[in-house]
Amino acid sequence: MGEQQTNDPIEDMLEKGDWALIFDNEGNLKGLFIPEGQDEEFVPENIVQIMEDFFGIDLSEDSVTLH
Repeated sequence: MGEQQTNDPIEDMLEKGDWALIFDNEGNLKGLFIPEGQDEEFVPENIVQIMEDFFGIDLSEDSVTLH
């Protein structure tokens, strides 16, 4: 798989209302991009399920900080 390099901010690559999971160069989860105007309390259910199933993160816990 070829490496894609871009200097565009993530916001330029997403359409309005898109959410994104962000990973570091080793594949570790770094954060969740929340679109402007959205609230971290209303994360789409599919993303909540991915976070729980693959990363063991329960977004309903108060100790979880999203970036």
